Amino acid sequence: MILAFHIGDIITVPFGYLLDWMYQLSGNYGMAMLLFAVLVKIILIPITAKSKKTSMKLSRLSPRIKEIQDKYTDQQKQGEALQALYKEEGVSMGGGCLWSLVPLLILFPLLAVVRQPLVYMLHESAETAEKVVSVMMEQAPQYFTGNTYYAQVAAARHIHEYAQAIREAIPGISEATLAGMNFDFLGIDVGAIPEFNIFGWSAYDWAHIGAFLIPVLSAGSQVLSMFIMTKMNNSVITDKNGVQDRETAENSQANQTNKTMMIISPLLSLWVGFTVPGALSLYWFVQGMVTILIDVIMTQHYRKIYDAEDAVRLQKAIERDRIEAEKERQRAERRAANPDGITENTSKKKLQQKQQREQLAAKTAAAKEYAARKGAVEEEEAEPSVLSGIPSRPYCKGRAYDPNRYSPNTEE
Repeated sequence: MILAFHIGDIITVPFGYLLDWMYQLSGNYGMAMLLFAVLVKIILIPITAKSKKTSMKLSRLSPRIKEIQDKYTDQQKQGEALQALYKEEGVSMGGGCLWSLVPLLILFPLLAVVRQPLVYMLHESAETAEKVVSVMMEQAPQYFTGNTYYAQVAAARHIHEYAQAIREAIPGISEATLAGMNFDFLGIDVGAIPEFNIFGWSAYDWAHIGAFLIPVLSAGSQVLSMFIMTKMNNSVITDKNGVQDRETAENSQANQTNKTMMIISPLLSLWVGFTVPGALSLYWFVQGMVTILIDVIMTQHYRKIYDAEDAVRLQKAIERDRIEAEKERQRAERRAANPDGITENTSKKKLQQKQQREQLAAKTAAAKEYAARKGAVEEEEAEPSVLSGIPSRPYCKGRAYDPNRYSPNTEE
C-alpha cells in the first residue's frame, strides 16, 4: 500500500524496503539486521575513510599543535597559526567531524524501522497497522504488557497466531502480513527488549541469557573499537622531524577525549540496549566489530603513506643537523685560532682601499727595481710643505692658509 508521506520517510522507507529484502533473502530478522549492518558499513567506507584520515592527521599533528598553543597566548594569533597549519597539511576540520556523525544519524531512522515493522517491512499503511495492533490487544493482551512503544513488533511476532480474527476485522489485508515475521536468531528473540534485572527473569535459559548478552557485547565492542582506534592513531604521532612522540601522544587533547568517550559511549550503548528490541543492539554490535576490521585496514594503509613522509622528514632533519654541526665545527676552529676575538675591519670599502694601496706599493717597488737595473738614479721627491704645520693634518687650517698674509709689507 502507498504510505502517507512524511519528511522522515525519505530515509526510513528505503531502509524498510532494504531490510525487508534482506529478510526475504535470509528468512530471519536477526540475520537481516546483521546483513544490513555490514552493508551500511560497506556503503559508508568512503565517508569512514575521510573521517579516519582527518582523525589520523590531527593525531599526527599533535606535537606541532601543542607547540603553536605554547607559543601564542593570543587566541586570534593561535587560531590563525593553527588554520595555516591545517591548510598546509590538508586537514579539513569540519569535514572529518561531520562525516563521523553519519553512522549515528543512520541509527535514528533505523530505530523507526525496527519499531514499526508492519509499516516499513510489511508495507501496510499506518491506519492498518493501528487496527492490527488493536485487534491483537483484544485477542492477546498478554503480549502487550510491556512497552507499548514497540507494539507493532509484538504484533508482527504473533500475528500468524490470530490471522483469522485479523482477516475478519480487516478485510483485504495482505496474506504476507498475516504470515508475520520470524524474530528468532540463534534461539534468541531479537524482537523483545532484553531484561536487565536478572533476578526478575521467569527462566534462566539461553533465550534470556542470550538477550542479556547482546547489549553487553554491543557495549564491549564500543570499548574495543575506541581502544584500538586510539592506539593506532597514537602510533602515527610524530614531531616535526618525523620521530614518534609517545609523550605527546599520551597527553594530547584527542587522547584525553578518546579516554572519556571510551567510558561514556559504552555506558550509553548499554543503557540503550536495555530499552530497545535486541535487534537494534545486534546491529550496533555488528557495526562495532566491522568498524574494528575496517579501522585496522585503513590504519595500515595510511601508516604506509605517513611512514614514507616521516622518512623524508627524518632525512631532512639529519641533513640539517649535519650542516649545523659542520658550521659549529668551523666556528670552533675560528675561536681556537683567535681566542682573543680580535678581528680586522673587513668592510667592503676598507678592503678596496687596502687593495689599492697594496697595488700602488707594488707598482712603485717595481718601478724602482726597473730604474735600479737601468742605472738611473731617482731623485728623492721633496716632501711637500705642510701648510698647517701638522704633518698628519696638512689642511686642518684650510687650503688657502697663508702664514704671512697679515705680516708687515717689507717692500714699503
